[in-house]
Order: sequence, then C-alpha cells, then structure tokens
Amino acid sequence: MTINGTDLQIAFCGSAGDGTIAVGDILKQAMAMAGYRVIAFDQYPAEIRGFGKCVSRTRVTGEQVYSMKQQTDILVSLDDSHAIPHASEVRDFGAVIYDNAPMSLMMEGEHISGHLQPGQIPYALPIREISERATGSNRGRNMVALGFVAGLYGLQQDVFHTIIARKFKTKPAAVTKDNTAAFDAGFDLGAGEFLFDEVSIGAPPAKAKHEARMLSGNSAVVEGCLDAGIEAYFGYPITPATTIMERLVTEMPKRGKRALQTEDEISAIAATIGAGYAGVRSATATSGPGLALMAEMLGLSVMAEVPSVIFVSQRGGPSTGMPTKTEQSDLNLAVFGGSGDAQRIVLAPTNVEGCWRCAGKAFEMAERYQTPVIVLLDLYLSNRYETVIVSPDERFEASSSKAMVPAKSGEKYQRFAKTDDGISPRAIPGQAGGIHTVTGLEHNDLGRPSDQANIHMDMSEKRHNKLSKAVDHPGITITKRFGDEGDVEVGILAWGSTFGESLEAMMLARDEGIKCAAMKVVMMSPLPEQPISEFMDSANEVLLPELNYEGQFAGIVSGTLGRPVNRLNMVPGTPMRVDDILNEIRRLAGREAKDAA
Repeated sequence: MTINGTDLQIAFCGSAGDGTIAVGDILKQAMAMAGYRVIAFDQYPAEIRGFGKCVSRTRVTGEQVYSMKQQTDILVSLDDSHAIPHASEVRDFGAVIYDNAPMSLMMEGEHISGHLQPGQIPYALPIREISERATGSNRGRNMVALGFVAGLYGLQQDVFHTIIARKFKTKPAAVTKDNTAAFDAGFDLGAGEFLFDEVSIGAPPAKAKHEARMLSGNSAVVEGCLDAGIEAYFGYPITPATTIMERLVTEMPKRGKRALQTEDEISAIAATIGAGYAGVRSATATSGPGLALMAEMLGLSVMAEVPSVIFVSQRGGPSTGMPTKTEQSDLNLAVFGGSGDAQRIVLAPTNVEGCWRCAGKAFEMAERYQTPVIVLLDLYLSNRYETVIVSPDERFEASSSKAMVPAKSGEKYQRFAKTDDGISPRAIPGQAGGIHTVTGLEHNDLGRPSDQANIHMDMSEKRHNKLSKAVDHPGITITKRFGDEGDVEVGILAWGSTFGESLEAMMLARDEGIKCAAMKVVMMSPLPEQPISEFMDSANEVLLPELNYEGQFAGIVSGTLGRPVNRLNMVPGTPMRVDDILNEIRRLAGREAKDAA
C-alpha cells in the first residue's frame, strides 16, 4: 500500500510513566515543523504513574483532515499488556514495533507477538537493551522506539533533534543529551532496517501563506483570550480545563494582566462577573461539575446584564464521572442551567482553529450583548492537537460595548433602558452621570428592584430579544454546510468535536454514491433556526450524532423546530467512530451497512 498523498497514523501505547505521551508530543511537533498537517490525540488514565494505559495517536497528512483514523498504520508497544487490545486496530500490511527482549519472563499470550493478525508486519527489536547501551538506563525506551520509527520511514533527523532540545530545555543538559542519544540509536537501527511495508511518506505540502502552529484546543483558547485582550482570569483546577488556567497564569503576567486561582468554582465565576461589571475583560474555565456549581451565578450575570466568559471542557459524567474521558453531555447544563428563563450565548467549536476564534469572539459577544457566553469544548477537543493556520491580519474588537450616553440635565441614567435592539447603554463604575443600581432581583429601567408583572414581562422580553442578533454576529461561522447541494438522501447535523468524524463519514458516503451533506452548528444558543430548518428541508433523513446518552442537541432541535431527527447516541468515553456514523448513513439511505474494520 502506497500512501502517495501522505496519510499516516502512528500510535504509541504504554503504561503511565513510560513516556508515551512525551514521545507522541515530540512526533507531532516534529512533523508539524517539517511542514505536514497533523492531528493528534492522547488518551491517559486518571492516575499519574504506574497504573493505567496511555495511548498517543498522531495522524500525519499532506492536506487538512478532520478526525483521527480508525485504523493505525504503525503501532509501537511500550507495554504489551496495554498494546495487545490495540493490535487489531493495525491495518493490513501495517507495522507493529515491540521489544523482543522484555525485562521479565512473560507467560504465553502476554507478549504482543502472539496477537498479531495475518498481514501485519512485525518489527521486533531489543528496545530496552538499546536504551541501556546508549544512555546507561532503560528509561530511554520510548525515545529508542521513536527514533526507530523516524529512521525506518526516512523522517528528518535534524528536525527531531530540534524538538527534543526544545522539549527538555528547562532540564539539565544531561537529560537532552541522553534523550537525543537514545533517539539516535533507534534512528540508526531503523534507517538500516529493510522496510517491508510499502508505505511512503511523501514530501510535505507547499508552505502555507501564513505560519502553521501546532496547538491543542485548550492552547488555542488561551491564544484567543490573549489576542482578544483578556485582562483578568479567575479559575479553579479541574480536568480537562486545567491547562487553560496553567498557561494563562504563565502568559498574562508577561502582559501586565492578572490571573488568580480561587478557592473554588463559585468564587471563580463570582470574581469573573465582578470584573466584568467593572469593565474588565475577564473569563473563567471549568468542566461539568464546576459549571453545575456556577449555575446560580450565571443567573446573576444574565439578570444584571454583565458580560462574562466561561470556557467549559466536557468530560464523562454525571458527578465526578470519568475525568479523563470525553463526552458531550453538558449541553443541557450549558444552555439551560440555572433558575428561571436565563438564556445565554453558547458556542461549541468543532476544531482547534475554531477554539481560537470562539474564544476571541466570546469576549466581543459578552460585551455587545451584555450576557454570559459559554464556549463549550470537550476533552477530545481540549487535548487534540492540530496544525492551525491563522492570518495575522485577523483581529478581535478591543471593545464591543454600547457606550453610555450622558443623561440630559434633570434626567436619571437608565442602565436597563428598553431600546430597539434590546441592548442598553452600559456604564462602567466611575463614569460621570452613570450612577445606577445593580441587583440579581428583577428591576426597572433604573435597576431598582420591582416585582410588578408588567416590568417582569418587559425585562424578560428585553433580555431574550437582544440575543436574537447574536446569530448574525460578524466574523464567526454560526452554521456551515458541506457536501452535496440541493436535495440529499441524508443530512448530518453535528456539533462540537463530533463534527470532524461526521464530515469524514459524509465524504466516504458520497464516494459510495450516496447523496449526502453535513452541517456544523457552532452556536447552540440561541439556536440558528433558519439555516438549520433549511438544511433539514433539503434532506430525506436527518442524522444527529453526539456523544451523550440522551441525545441532548437532538432534543433541542426537535423541541425548538418541531422536527424529528434520527439520533445516534454513544457514551464510550472516546471519540465517535467514523464507521459508526457511516453505517447509520447507509441505513438511512437504504444501503447495506458494513462491518467496522
């Protein structure tokens, strides 16, 4: 099999502490530096070391792709007990690399060599012994294996040297030296090995107009915050959102900004709202359990019409759930969480570049519509790495507020005045003539508490109507259609990280002759009803795949539009498989489903 355009997926599998994630990081960074498009995802246990499985998958391509492949081209085993279940994922004529001289005696069936499928190509080498010869320790096994892959497939050795030096630059020089030595020992062995596989890694694509950067979803959120001019961040650590806080705590002080770890999530959202009231661009980040704690304070942000930005990375739930597994089951909480009719803006990016854009636009929207904005990721998207190309000319608005107009002599400033667009002029504390009352109680135009029926009706209408303009907010894709135009047999509505798998399934279905289209929905609240309705009108059957048990977005679409959809709901803790979506497309189109590879 020759992959002319380059589409190669490499998986490292080991125990926590084997350096599985570290070599995966070096691989993806090196391939991105070499000019390839990369998408990568790591799976790891909740335990820090010595228990549980780690898998680092990296897909290297010449053109942009949207999801991980189901089949692996190269599997590297750093721990056979964990790698054995993944041997069946290796394609025909794919490679399996393993240690043929393990440290301890292994019973029959415990070594991966006994689990290879017919047609898979074994590369058995003394990984531990090579590491000990090169560095005096077996801790370099991961680097030996990485070097072997690089040498075997003719990758650029100097690029890997650069990335290794960068990764360990804060460590003693001996660490970089030993890791490089282990890598080179593996590289030399791989370069001299006969390549049984017919895979070829083509030359990288022509250099893009703008520099490509390797970012995870959470890293892209951080970049979006910084590019939008975030001034204050308040957070409490929780997987998988913690890295947002960790990076902002490092980067914001360099820009003269403040980041604070609070005592809990309630304090974090309270401080975020307080800073927003003071006119400071502020944000917090959490996961489902933290968002549940923040729900009451979100209502305050809605009622007081104070801008606030909340990044939520979903994980398996409910309760503590599965902290290191992915899921899309916090949508209802993000859209409806809190007391009363507390509509807010909810954005759900579908890829890493979208994380950057949604992060920056969230600050614009929060200020313009004077409301909380939730940006909804999940563990898969937060931890997924992609090569991202963003034009340096793209900018976010420095200020999006409707400024207060000084009241005429004898008049009082109406902070919550009714306007044609529902958005009232906003005063920042300290502005002359801007004195007003702010409360979580229902209030009149001046902000003074009131429980009169007509005032509650008017203010409820005002708070909802102003958000209707958000679906036309400039500079952000709210919905987008892909695939066949006009009437189709199957239309796929997808949101969040699952859109990538949905798009690839749609492309494969079209290759099979099925008229098919897909629409990504980025704005979950308020729902962009018109484009979704038009898309549904064009499809004989509408499929909505999502990683939750209840079909939460399907429920929102059906409940809002009164239209039935075909639900595909799974909660495996891992990304949805392309084949599962493709088989459902086949079924709805009247084609025969095929067994997954």
